[in-house]
Amino acid sequence: MPNTIRIHSFPLSGHAHRAVLFASLAGIKHEVIDVDLAGGEHKREPFLKLNPAGQVPVLEDGDVVVTDSNAILVYLARKYASSYLPSDPVLEAEVQKFLTLAAGEIAFGPAAARLITVFNAPYDMDFTHATAAKVLKKLDAHLEGRDWLVGDAPTIADVAIYSYTAHAPEGGVSLEPYANVRRLLTNIEALNGFVPMPSTAVGLNAA
Repeated sequence: MPNTIRIHSFPLSGHAHRAVLFASLAGIKHEVIDVDLAGGEHKREPFLKLNPAGQVPVLEDGDVVVTDSNAILVYLARKYASSYLPSDPVLEAEVQKFLTLAAGEIAFGPAAARLITVFNAPYDMDFTHATAAKVLKKLDAHLEGRDWLVGDAPTIADVAIYSYTAHAPEGGVSLEPYANVRRLLTNIEALNGFVPMPSTAVGLNAA
């Protein structure tokens, strides 16, 4: 029998959402287990046995445990949905570039701005907005004449940047100037298996 894949998640974590979104888009049978972050469930056993860092998401696939949202995307694509991670080395390198972007400028820009407005995080709003503008301009230029970030079909690159980019307005970051970015978000939302991320909740700790 195949393993039951379990994704330990939190509804308003964009990091957790990208793992759940990809599993759904790729048609990978899975169970979502919501972690009570507001109640501190992620900072005590048995959750800390899965991820000592005390962060969501965490993937369990039988005896395999994978933490970090982008690592989960790579693992699921390699094992269950290879079309989402090109084998061509040039295209795979392009995918990796956008995974890095998701963990870097998107995390420090639109994601951090959202943390300030939604969760009262103690970050610098001017810095997050400046970083958001820089990365969204970069994405918009890259997407000129393209339907997807890499190649001619969706990849985990698109999944990695989706959640926090789509919810950038929650952090006071407008997507109006970035028509190509908005088109990409619409393309992702039109895919079979798309699941949205809710817009409000309390408490967040993600990786």
